[in-house]
Amino acid sequence: MGLAEEARISLLAAEENQNENISSSTSVLKQQTGGWKASSLILFTELCVCIVIFGILKNLVVYLKTELLEDNVTAATHASTWLGSYFLAPLIGAYVSDSYWGNYLTIMSFCVINFAGMVTFTLSTSLSILKHSSFFTFFSLYMISLGSGSIQPCLSAFGADQFDTADRKAKASFFSWYYLSIKIGLVFSSTVILWIQDNYGWTIGFSILTLLSGIACVGLMAGSRHYRYCKPSGSPFTRICQVIVAASRKYKLDLPEDYSLLYQEKGEPAIVQDNKGSERTPEFSFLDKAAIVAPSDFSCTDALSPWRLCTMLQVEELKSILRLLPVWATFILFASVSSQESSVFVEQGMVMDRHFGSLNIPAASLSSFNVLAVVVFAPIYDKIIVPVACRITKTEGGMSHLQRAGIGLLFSILAMLSATIVETKRLQIASDEGLTHQNVAVPMSVFWQIPQYVLVGIGEVFNQIGMLDFFYDQAPDSMRSLCLALSLLTVSLGSYVTSVVLTVVNGVTRWIPENLNEGHLDRFFLLFAGLSLFNLVVFAYCASRYRYKKK
Repeated sequence: MGLAEEARISLLAAEENQNENISSSTSVLKQQTGGWKASSLILFTELCVCIVIFGILKNLVVYLKTELLEDNVTAATHASTWLGSYFLAPLIGAYVSDSYWGNYLTIMSFCVINFAGMVTFTLSTSLSILKHSSFFTFFSLYMISLGSGSIQPCLSAFGADQFDTADRKAKASFFSWYYLSIKIGLVFSSTVILWIQDNYGWTIGFSILTLLSGIACVGLMAGSRHYRYCKPSGSPFTRICQVIVAASRKYKLDLPEDYSLLYQEKGEPAIVQDNKGSERTPEFSFLDKAAIVAPSDFSCTDALSPWRLCTMLQVEELKSILRLLPVWATFILFASVSSQESSVFVEQGMVMDRHFGSLNIPAASLSSFNVLAVVVFAPIYDKIIVPVACRITKTEGGMSHLQRAGIGLLFSILAMLSATIVETKRLQIASDEGLTHQNVAVPMSVFWQIPQYVLVGIGEVFNQIGMLDFFYDQAPDSMRSLCLALSLLTVSLGSYVTSVVLTVVNGVTRWIPENLNEGHLDRFFLLFAGLSLFNLVVFAYCASRYRYKKK
C-alpha cells in the first residue's frame, strides 16, 4: 500500500471520527432542546397574536364609523384593505426568515413591531389629540398587520422545527394544536374582548390587547434556551432565479446520459445538507441544464457564477416548489367555501327565524359552531382517528397529508349541499307562507344552519391542518417559511374567488337579489358544490401524480 493510499485512509478515518463526535454532541443537544416544552411556548404566542388580531378585526368597522366618523362603504373598504394586508404580510416575514434572520429573530423582531403598533393604536383611542387622527390610526393599524401577519409562517415553521425530522406524528399533532389555537383565539376575541370593548370602552379593550401582545413577546423570549434553531440559507427568490437564468442560458445544450456528471458543489452548508430530497427527479428536466458544467462557466479567475452554474440541490429546490403549486391551487376553493361563513351564510341567516326564547341571535354568531367543531374534532382526530388509522394502514400518521386534505375537500362539498338543502326548504316555506315578495325573515329556525357550519369546521381540521403539515414536510428545507406563507395566501385568494363568483353571478342572474325570498341562493350554493366537486377531481389527479420528497 502506497503512502498516498495510507494518507487517504487516515483522512477518511479522521473524518468518520469527527462525524461520530458531531453526531454524539447533536444527539445530546436534541435531548435538551425542542419537543413539546418548546413548542408549547410557540403555541401560546400564536394564541396571543390571534386574540390581538381578531380582537381588532371583529369591531374595526364599528370603530372606524364611531371614532373616525366614516360611512359604511369607506369603513368596510378600509377594514377589507387592512385584512388583505395582514394576509400578504406573511410573504414578507417568510422572505426575511428564510433569507437572513431565521425564524426566531424574525418572530421576535416583528413581535416588537406588533407591540409598538398596539401601543400607538391604544394611544389613539385614549388621547384626545389623537382620537380622530386618521393618519395616526391607520399608521398604527398597518404596523399591527405587518407585525402580526409577518410572524404567522415563521411561528408554524419554528414550532414544527422543534421536533425530529422523522417524528411525523408529533409534527402533525403540533399543526393540529396550532390551528386549534387560532380558533380558540377567535372565540375569545369574538366574545370576551368584544364584550369588554362594548361595555367598558375602546381604551380598556385595546389596552388588554396591547398587554397580550407584550406577553406574547416575553413568553416567546422565555423559551430561547429551549428552542432548536435552523440557520437561514440565503434568499430563496435569488436561488430560484439563478436556476431559471442558468437553465435558459444553456437551453441548446444536451443533458448528459450520466446524471452524476451534473454539478453538485462540495461542502454545502449544514442547513442545506439536511435536505434529503435533493436526489435528481425526472420532472421539469429542462431545469437540470442549469447544472451542466460547461467551459463557459469558468471565468479567468476560476470563480464560478451561480447565475451560470447551479448545483443540483438548487435545481431540486425549484422543482419541489413547482410540484407543490398545482396541489396548492386546489386549496384555494376550500378557502373560498370557508370564507362564506362570514358573508353568504350570514345573509342566509338574516332571513331566517333568529329567536331563541326571548333572545334575538345575531346571524353571524352561528359561526361559533364552526369554531366549536374545530375545537372538539381536532383532538378527536389527533387522539382517536389517527391511532385507529395507524393500526389499519400500518403507516405512521395513519394517512398521508394529501389523503387528509382530500377528505377536507369532500366535507366542503357536503357543507355546500347542506346549505343548498336548507335554502331550498327556506324558499319553499316562504312560498307556502306567501312571503316571497316580502323582504322579511321566514319562519324557519336559523339553527338549521348548524350542519353547514359544522361540516366546514370538520373540513378545516382535515384540509387546513393537513395543508400546513404538507407544505412544511414537502417544502425545501431552505424555503419552509415561504411555503407556509403560500398556504396562508390561499385564505386571501379564497376570499377573492368568492367575491368574483358573487360579482359574476349577480351580473348574469337574479339568484341573489336584495330580497332573498325572491332569489335562488340555493342555486348559488349548488354552483359552489359543483365547483368544489370539480376541484376535488382536479385535486385527486394532482395528488395521484405528486412525487413525495424522499426522507
